[in-house]
Amino acid sequence: MAKFRTNHSKNKSSQGRGMIVKVGLFVGILGGLFFVFNRFSSGNEKFSKEIEKMEKILNSNSEDQTISSANFLPASTSGEIIQRTYFTISYSEEHEQAEWIAYELTRESLELPNVKRTGNFRPDPNVRNGSATPRDYKRSGYDRGHLAPAGDMAFSIEAMSESFYMTNISPQLRKFNGGIWRELEGNVRDWAMQFEKIYVVTGPVLTKGISKKIGPNKVAVPDEFYKVILDFTEPEIKAIAFIIPNKKSDNKLDYYAVSVDQVEEITGIDFFYKLFDDDLEEGIENSFDISLWNFDD
Repeated sequence: MAKFRTNHSKNKSSQGRGMIVKVGLFVGILGGLFFVFNRFSSGNEKFSKEIEKMEKILNSNSEDQTISSANFLPASTSGEIIQRTYFTISYSEEHEQAEWIAYELTRESLELPNVKRTGNFRPDPNVRNGSATPRDYKRSGYDRGHLAPAGDMAFSIEAMSESFYMTNISPQLRKFNGGIWRELEGNVRDWAMQFEKIYVVTGPVLTKGISKKIGPNKVAVPDEFYKVILDFTEPEIKAIAFIIPNKKSDNKLDYYAVSVDQVEEITGIDFFYKLFDDDLEEGIENSFDISLWNFDD
């Protein structure tokens, strides 16, 4: 489980009592709102749906109101999970790269002074059968493209260093890596600043279009990359995703916006399956609203 920065009580019993009080207050507030709604706002369908949604979230996490960071992790199709300090990797040995990288990005971390970029690309010793190496990319025509960007990990020397393990690297054309992909990474940081905390899952599309491999370890070259973003802190929980071809693009970023369901369909990866019940998961993942996400000009 990734070490997403959360505050934990030193005394579990005190934490439990405090959480019971919080849950009781929350239920009381919901009850009060529901009473006011019934008496003064009969027929307000939107308000009713919001109450119902909040009750589902409360009920689905009633055993522990401190949502575990593990609940935000997608399912692994490869079965090889590697835990780093600030992000989690599902590694595909077949393709010698991650099928997904998942992490929390916060306003707090982005406001910290940036550490120096290390550039220390190196094999990941935690891969069972050995990871790709920097040599695989030598004279390949492809950049060693970060999945979890170094810019997102610039708050910590340790986080920055770990972002240069080859498990966080995938072959990207330079005009993609330094173009539309970099633009998306910048927007993701803007959204973390705006919403205070978001959850990001990103990776290559490894289920189609793999016609080229590079280096002694036969690293697969993806035709597309995806990124999934979940805002779990706003009153209206929302998600958006992107699927972008691994090539130069002159399109605006929102041209590539899709639903989480579309990414699931193309990758075979199940996102947020531990977090929501089926009905709520379907509602969040099968649609998106561009107007809720501010894009840079």
